[in-house]
Amino acid sequence: MTALTDADITSFIRDGFVRLDRAFSKDTAAEARAILWRATGCDPDDPSTWTRPVVRLGQFAQAPFREAANSPVLHRALDQLVGRGRWLPPGALGTFPVRFPSAESPGDDGWHIDVSFGVETPDFMEWRANVSSRGRALLMLFLFSDIEQNDAPTRIRVGSHLDIARQLAPAGDAGLTLRELAADGFAASSHRPETSAVGEAGTVYLCHPFIVHAAQPHRGKNPRFLAQPPLLPREPFCLDRSDGEYSPVEQAIMQALKGR
Repeated sequence: MTALTDADITSFIRDGFVRLDRAFSKDTAAEARAILWRATGCDPDDPSTWTRPVVRLGQFAQAPFREAANSPVLHRALDQLVGRGRWLPPGALGTFPVRFPSAESPGDDGWHIDVSFGVETPDFMEWRANVSSRGRALLMLFLFSDIEQNDAPTRIRVGSHLDIARQLAPAGDAGLTLRELAADGFAASSHRPETSAVGEAGTVYLCHPFIVHAAQPHRGKNPRFLAQPPLLPREPFCLDRSDGEYSPVEQAIMQALKGR
């Protein structure tokens, strides 16, 4: 039994993401949210304690997080997008930029991609990505609270993964740093339509590793709990497979390069 339809796969290749509803239960989300509330140091019943627009939390490996990251339907979807046996099951989830209602700018709402190697360098702007997405199979967005349009949903440029693939291709295996990629403010994808990662708690967005995305201020009422972990590859992506068994992630890159 598959988790994604043929139409889902086609839209992932074209648009750079797919939304998986009910990837984990609302009960699991609520259990995880209780742990996260304690970690923020804020009181869920006292908005006067919500003094910052964003509180950054790290990795969490307690049972509800492991359950959310390893549900059967999610695993089936990952097999379909990345390839069976080609990815590593997550043992934890993070990071969590917990966003609170605020008139203050969060200070982290610029367009970007999540780069994936060279991370031993202290300056994160020197971290890198390359055309075969070394070190990252997917970007995943796990919604642990209901997120509506005013609740600071992640913004996504639809189809922007194709622009990034074309930008990375001339740099070969060495790839480009985040500083190089961001030098023009990600202008190559500025023409792309924008959507938002909204949904009920338990929703997961599975995004191509090259998708251009951004945070935004929280203009709603309810704090937003979302994890944004990478899916790590068990083996590197390959754009020249002798057996022709390309994953949808690889197919998207190859289609982008053919369209240069």
